[in-house]
Parts: sequence; structure tokens; C-alpha cells
Amino acid sequence: MEVEGEAQPFRLFSGRAKRKPKLKPRSTDPAAVETDHADADPVPTIVTETGQADDAEAAAGAAAATFADLGLSQWLVDTCSALGMKRPTAVQRRCIPRALAGEDVLGIAETGSGKTAAFALPILHRLGEDPYGVAALALVPTRELAAQLAEQFRALGAPLGVRCLAAIGGFESLAQAKGLARRPHIVVATPGRIATLVKYDPDLAKVFARTKFLVLDEADRVLDVNFEEELRVIFGCLPKKRQTFLFSATMSDNLRSLLELSGNKSYFFEAYEGFKTVETLKQQYIHVPDDGKELHLTYLLSKIKDKEDPIQKMGDPIRSVIVFVSRCSTCYFLDLLLEELGHPAVSLHSHKSQAQRLLALNRFKSGQVPVLLATDVGSRGLDIQTVDLVINYDIPLNPRDYIHRVGRTARASRGGLAISFVTQKDICLLHEIEDIVGKQLEAYECSDKEVTKNITKVFKAQRLAKMKMDDEGHEEKVHARKEQKKRDLARKRKHES
Repeated sequence: MEVEGEAQPFRLFSGRAKRKPKLKPRSTDPAAVETDHADADPVPTIVTETGQADDAEAAAGAAAATFADLGLSQWLVDTCSALGMKRPTAVQRRCIPRALAGEDVLGIAETGSGKTAAFALPILHRLGEDPYGVAALALVPTRELAAQLAEQFRALGAPLGVRCLAAIGGFESLAQAKGLARRPHIVVATPGRIATLVKYDPDLAKVFARTKFLVLDEADRVLDVNFEEELRVIFGCLPKKRQTFLFSATMSDNLRSLLELSGNKSYFFEAYEGFKTVETLKQQYIHVPDDGKELHLTYLLSKIKDKEDPIQKMGDPIRSVIVFVSRCSTCYFLDLLLEELGHPAVSLHSHKSQAQRLLALNRFKSGQVPVLLATDVGSRGLDIQTVDLVINYDIPLNPRDYIHRVGRTARASRGGLAISFVTQKDICLLHEIEDIVGKQLEAYECSDKEVTKNITKVFKAQRLAKMKMDDEGHEEKVHARKEQKKRDLARKRKHES
């Protein structure tokens, strides 16, 4: 359906059925599709299941499924076993057979539940049958997630010799264009970079002529209106006859509307209604004064050095920590502060080059440093098994972001702890989070005497960190970066008009 006065809508789901269902006009929805009015044609089928089906089967004493039971090729079953994936999770049990049957799949499941394998394994299964051309295009919202997803495809597809290209910003586009022209089996990309490559070299669009799968990982973010123009370019390159997989830990209005948009038989798996954090995650908060965050942060980080865990009190030491902040400047300041205090840490934020970001992430993943300071660029999809503690230095404004942040720990049935710093002005945000997750966060008990024990040392480090930022002209650099973004946006709008 066309919306009067707006650009031609584009299709997200495949167009294999004769009739496409109608969509209520929504000019900014990137999931909008064109429909016809052939009332005589059948309406596409949407099959919906929830996690309650698994609970019922378990209560009835049904035997646990294996990867072989899902219909996967034996080489994939062997690969899963070699990688320590013993049995499929709920989202994998429900979605993999549907994907192998040729259906479009929308899967909503909690962080750390195995969503990546739920779409990667069916793609690799089909790739083993027809290993020619670009079989799949996977779109993700962040560069770090793209790099991680490409690594996971390579690991799962190693016996097949899978060639996977990560097309992301921050690296030379010419090299990525050449890599794309060589037609890798799988392309993992951020929407902005892949759209740019296709715009500057229209011949690259032919690379996707035989693409069988479109994946949107962290789909609620990818379908954000900020990516609409890029998605229009990308979807225009893809064949209409394809399968579409969308996976996310949180439901959004765009995703919910997709239940009305599929042009083919679709399967919707929702492990839970609303928002949810895993049961193995312990969630607590500390009420702190506005100027007391640094003291409480250094207090908690000093505790992770103990041989026995004094924070979770579960006996095992905390292996690594992610500290989430709201602003890049805060991330940089804490990086300098912890350096002055002798706490090894790396930082992940958008003011760093992509090479610096990946280097920091690799140092953290490999265990060289135990602390990662990150803005929300690190809140989506990162799967690092050693993360036992997440600290929300700044409470996120959106409760959905809280769920993704704390989902970096307690993954794959492991335990974990999330501690949030709450100032007086954050109390309303804390209540919103508690309403969304359906539980009340516990107060983390800590002695003021213990917290302020090194107050002189911390305050001195604060002054030195701020002086270093001033000497480097940090604020001027931030202002210049904002102005450059405004100019780039103005040029983009002028070009599009």
C-alpha cells in the first residue's frame, strides 16, 4: 500500500505468496510494504508459539531434543558437539525446523538464549547443499556485533570452509568492496556501510542476485527509523524470493507490526511476553550521591581482585566486568581515572577509531584486562562468557537498554550480577525498569567507611584525569566532531534531494 505523499514503500519479508496483507499507513516505518487488493487470494499463514509450549513438554516428561532431531546435516551436528553445544535451547528447538522448512521466522528470546545459532545453523545447512554465491546477508546495528557475528559464522561453518565478510565502517571501503565482489558465502554488515558500498558501485548490487537469506539481528534496532534510507537501498538489491529471519531480545512496535506484513507463511516464536531478564541474573542497586559514583566504582573494582568473590558471595571470583555509561566523555574520563588508580581497563565508545575499538574488545575478551568501560555500543549482542558483573554507572533512559546491558552477563544458564548506581534523580528511572522487568531490585549493602577508605587517592586521580582531558582539548574535539556530523548530514540530505 502506498502512503499518499510519501516515497514508494519497500518490502521486508519475501514475496512468495500471491496476496500481501494490508498495512495501516505509517510513513516512517521501514517495515512498510506494498500490497494489492486481490481479495480472492488466501491470507498468509502466521504461526505463533510461546515458551509455554516448552514448559508443557518438560512437565509431561518429554525427552530433550538434540541438534540431530532438528533436521540439521550431520556435519553441523558434529560441529555443535565440538563447540560444546550439547543440546538446543528453546529458541533453537522452535525456530530451526521452521527455518529449514522454508518459512520466515521472527524470534523474540532473552539475551544469552542462543538466538545466533537459531538462524546461523539453518543458513549453513542450506549453504552445504548449494555453496555458490552470497547465500546470506546479515544486518546488525553495531560494528562490534558485526565483527562478532562474522566470527561465529566462521566457527560454525569451519568444516565447510565458509567465507564470511564483515562490511563495517571504520575501515577502508575499497578493500571491503573488493571483498564483496569476490562473492563470499555470507556477508555481515551494518546498514550504513553496505548501503554506501552499493551506492558508490551499483554493480555490487548484482552480488546479492542469488541471496537466499536476509537476517536482521537485534532487529528492533536495525528497523529503527534512522536506518530507513539505508534499508531501502539494501532491500532493493535483494531478490523477492528469499527467507527473512528477524531476532531480538526485546519486542518493538516495528517488530509487532511485521506479524501483519509477511508475504509467505511465517513463524513467530516469543519466549516471553513483554521484557524479561534471565532467572540466573541477580539484580541490585546502590543509592549514591551525585558526586559519589567514582568512589563506589573503585570500591567495587577493588573487590574483584579478591580470591573469593565478595560481591556475589557465590564462592567463585569475578573474572571480568563491563561498566556501562551514557556518554563518550564519561567513558574516556573513567578510562583515565582508572589508569591513575592502577586498575587495568579498556574503553569502547564511538569517539575511538574502529581499529582501536576492536583492539580494546579483543584485549578484554582474551582476559588481558578485566574491565571494559562502554557506552551502549557494547550493549547489544556481545557474547563474552567471562563477564560475571555488569555495572550501570549511568542508568539508561530507556528500560529496554537496561535489559540489553545486563544481558551481557548470566548468559547460557550461567550466573551473573548487575549493579546499578542510582542517584536521587534516577529513582523514577529505577521504578520504570522494575515495572518493565517485573521484579524489584535489591539494595546492595556496602559500608560507607569501606567505600570512602581511599577517598583522597580517588579525588586526586579525578583531578589528574580532568587536567589530562583539558590538556588534550577533549571538549574542543567533541565540539568539532559534532559540527562535522552536522555538515555530513546536510550534505547527505542535499544529495538525496
